Amino acid sequence: MRAQIGMKDALFLLKPNFHDPALPKQVFFCWHCALLEGVISYYPELERHLLVQRIDWPRPRQPLIDLLGEAHQSLPVLVIGDGRRSPRATGTAQGRDFIADKDGILRELEAHYGIGAQHP
Repeated sequence: MRAQIGMKDALFLLKPNFHDPALPKQVFFCWHCALLEGVISYYPELERHLLVQRIDWPRPRQPLIDLLGEAHQSLPVLVIGDGRRSPRATGTAQGRDFIADKDGILRELEAHYGIGAQHP
Protein backbone atom coordinates (compact mmCIF):
# COMPACT_ATOMS: atom_id res chain seq x y z
CA MET A 1 0.00 0.00 0.00
CA ARG A 2 1.50 3.34 -1.01
CA ALA A 3 1.06 6.20 1.43
CA GLN A 4 -0.94 9.11 0.09
CA ILE A 5 -0.91 12.06 2.44
CA GLY A 6 -2.16 14.96 0.37
CA MET A 7 -2.75 17.74 2.89
CA LYS A 8 -3.10 15.41 5.91
CA ASP A 9 -0.56 14.47 8.52
CA ALA A 10 0.09 10.71 8.57
CA LEU A 11 0.68 8.62 11.66
CA PHE A 12 2.42 5.30 11.02
CA LEU A 13 2.11 2.57 13.64
CA LEU A 14 3.21 -1.05 13.78
CA LYS A 15 0.54 -3.70 13.61
CA PRO A 16 0.54 -5.83 16.79
CA ASN A 17 1.42 -9.50 17.09
CA PHE A 18 4.58 -9.49 15.02
CA HIS A 19 7.47 -11.94 15.09
CA ASP A 20 11.15 -11.06 15.30
CA PRO A 21 13.37 -13.75 13.76
CA ALA A 22 16.10 -12.79 16.25
CA LEU A 23 13.75 -13.79 19.11
CA PRO A 24 11.98 -16.93 17.91
CA LYS A 25 8.80 -18.35 19.41
CA GLN A 26 7.67 -14.97 20.76
CA VAL A 27 4.97 -12.57 19.63
CA PHE A 28 5.44 -8.83 20.15
CA PHE A 29 3.76 -5.44 20.09
CA CYS A 30 5.38 -2.01 20.05
CA TRP A 31 4.47 -0.28 23.31
CA HIS A 32 5.00 3.19 21.82
CA CYS A 33 2.52 2.32 19.06
CA ALA A 34 0.13 0.83 21.64
CA LEU A 35 0.28 4.09 23.61
CA LEU A 36 -0.66 6.07 20.49
CA GLU A 37 -3.44 3.58 19.68
CA GLY A 38 -4.80 4.32 23.16
CA VAL A 39 -4.69 8.07 22.51
CA ILE A 40 -6.57 7.52 19.24
CA SER A 41 -9.21 5.53 21.15
CA TYR A 42 -9.55 8.43 23.63
CA TYR A 43 -9.79 10.96 20.79
CA PRO A 44 -11.42 9.13 17.84
CA GLU A 45 -11.77 12.43 15.95
CA LEU A 46 -8.03 12.18 15.28
CA GLU A 47 -8.73 9.55 12.66
CA ARG A 48 -10.79 12.11 10.73
CA HIS A 49 -7.86 14.54 10.71
CA LEU A 50 -4.94 12.14 10.35
CA LEU A 51 -4.16 9.39 7.93
CA VAL A 52 -3.44 6.50 10.32
CA GLN A 53 -1.56 3.63 8.70
CA ARG A 54 -0.79 0.43 10.54
CA ILE A 55 2.03 -1.40 8.82
CA ASP A 56 3.83 -4.71 9.21
CA TRP A 57 7.00 -5.06 11.24
CA PRO A 58 9.41 -6.47 8.64
CA ARG A 59 11.50 -4.09 6.61
CA PRO A 60 11.51 -2.69 4.04
CA ARG A 61 8.54 -0.55 5.02
CA GLN A 62 7.69 0.80 1.60
CA PRO A 63 5.13 3.45 2.65
CA LEU A 64 7.81 5.12 4.77
CA ILE A 65 10.48 4.74 2.11
CA ASP A 66 8.15 6.44 -0.38
CA LEU A 67 7.70 9.44 1.94
CA LEU A 68 10.95 9.73 3.89
CA GLY A 69 13.53 7.56 2.17
CA GLU A 70 15.09 4.26 3.17
CA ALA A 71 16.97 5.66 6.19
CA HIS A 72 13.75 6.59 8.04
CA GLN A 73 11.74 3.43 8.72
CA SER A 74 11.46 3.52 12.53
CA LEU A 75 8.02 3.53 14.07
CA PRO A 76 5.95 5.17 15.36
CA VAL A 77 6.37 8.25 13.19
CA LEU A 78 4.14 11.21 12.42
CA VAL A 79 4.79 12.62 8.94
CA ILE A 80 3.68 16.23 8.66
CA GLY A 81 1.38 16.86 5.71
CA ASP A 82 1.89 19.12 2.72
CA GLY A 83 2.40 22.81 3.36
CA ARG A 84 3.00 22.51 7.10
CA ARG A 85 6.08 22.52 9.32
CA SER A 86 6.36 21.47 12.95
CA PRO A 87 8.59 22.94 15.64
CA ARG A 88 8.55 19.45 17.19
CA ALA A 89 10.04 17.78 14.09
CA THR A 90 12.86 15.35 14.81
CA GLY A 91 13.89 15.40 11.17
CA THR A 92 13.14 16.42 7.62
CA ALA A 93 13.36 14.11 4.63
CA GLN A 94 12.33 14.64 1.03
CA GLY A 95 10.95 18.05 2.01
CA ARG A 96 8.69 16.73 4.78
CA ASP A 97 9.00 17.25 8.51
CA PHE A 98 8.51 14.16 10.62
CA ILE A 99 8.38 13.32 14.31
CA ALA A 100 9.90 9.97 15.24
CA ASP A 101 9.51 10.26 19.00
CA LYS A 102 6.40 9.18 20.93
CA ASP A 103 6.57 12.19 23.27
CA GLY A 104 7.03 14.58 20.37
CA ILE A 105 4.09 12.98 18.57
CA LEU A 106 1.93 13.41 21.66
CA ARG A 107 2.97 17.07 21.97
CA GLU A 108 2.18 17.62 18.27
CA LEU A 109 -1.26 16.03 18.64
CA GLU A 110 -1.91 18.28 21.64
CA ALA A 111 -0.65 21.48 19.99
CA HIS A 112 -2.05 21.00 16.50
CA TYR A 113 -5.18 18.92 17.10
CA GLY A 114 -6.23 20.12 20.53
CA ILE A 115 -6.21 16.84 22.45
CA GLY A 116 -5.53 16.85 26.18
CA ALA A 117 -2.00 17.08 27.53
CA GLN A 118 -0.22 14.36 29.44
CA HIS A 119 -0.60 14.84 33.15
CA PRO A 120 2.83 15.40 34.73
